Amino acid sequence: MKFLAKNSFIITLVVVFIGSAILDKVFNIDNFLIRLIILMPFAMLLSPKKKKIQTEEGEKIQVKWLFKKEPIILD
Repeated sequence: MKFLAKNSFIITLVVVFIGSAILDKVFNIDNFLIRLIILMPFAMLLSPKKKKIQTEEGEKIQVKWLFKKEPIILD
């Protein structure tokens, strides 16, 4: 989970590629721009939200996921 928190662009790429294939094959939406407009809000919701926090040990990055209760703290 920490790997995905550090490299959150992977979630966006996976959602766009898999969603694009689904929209193309199932719903027959051929225009890539329309598929991208439909999929980007989903990718933004599923990607982690990052926030810098100040602790006693210094500044750290707090990563929160949509469906995970507790945040991940990165150094």
